[in-house]
Amino acid sequence: MNNSKYYLAAIVAYATWGFFSLVLKPLAAYPSIDLLFYRVFSCALLMLLIVVLFKRKAVTDAINVYKILSPKRRRKVLMLNIGGSLLLSFNWFSFIYVMNHVSVKAASLAYLVCPVLTTVLAFFLLNEKLSRLQWGAVALSLLSCLLLSYANITDMFYSILVGLSYAGYLVSQRRNVGFDKFLTLTFHIVLSAIMLLPFYPAFGGPFPTEIKFYVYIETIAVFFTIMPLFLNLYALRALPSSTLGMLLNINPIIGFTLAALVYKEQISAMQIVAYSLILIAVVVFNVRMMWTGAKKKVTAK
Repeated sequence: MNNSKYYLAAIVAYATWGFFSLVLKPLAAYPSIDLLFYRVFSCALLMLLIVVLFKRKAVTDAINVYKILSPKRRRKVLMLNIGGSLLLSFNWFSFIYVMNHVSVKAASLAYLVCPVLTTVLAFFLLNEKLSRLQWGAVALSLLSCLLLSYANITDMFYSILVGLSYAGYLVSQRRNVGFDKFLTLTFHIVLSAIMLLPFYPAFGGPFPTEIKFYVYIETIAVFFTIMPLFLNLYALRALPSSTLGMLLNINPIIGFTLAALVYKEQISAMQIVAYSLILIAVVVFNVRMMWTGAKKKVTAK
């Protein structure tokens, strides 16, 4: 099977998330929890609208498929989808909490720890095998995380908490097959919105009135939530969770580059070394696939 399109889907998804700060910075005056509420609610409404207008046949097909499943398989499907929504919701909640109450560095570190956690979970839970070269790449990634969390165990603890929730989502959804991926994602986000709704009256701020707020929220909903999450689930159709976990490093690498070049944040020599190791780890982990793909193209010619 030619996996190039699945790799491309994952790379586009994670590269998109790397540019997230470009649309978040203009909303810095708004509380982070409000951004979370409106992001999830907006995504849920948009996806439900798309399903009603364009995916009604897919809904009927999904219901028919579910009906013919054995009771054991039905329970597994429900657990995977409800569990996926819970993990996604917890990831968003914990990320906001760490960003607001721990440190921005700890929040960023979470998505560097996540690839390592994903690889370990996939190895034990999905029996995904890695070559020695790939384990070496994982070790490089772990070393970079340790360098970035040097002398701050608290940051590493919270980073593991956030990273583990998304790693769990990636690994669980690797087994979630047989249904339309857009419907699957719609279920996850709508259920997440339902779980968030009771908290909105108590924790939500004043109703935003600026048009700019809604323009950016819709941009975030479509281009930084729905699209990358859908591409992520699409890539999981063919790629191992461990591979997607390592490709996720593209996100913080781009974020680090923006911090240095666009926002002119102070960058230490240790950070440069750590992020360089991460980039090397991503290349090393996927070098066999790139080499195999290149050989196939040459053979085809």
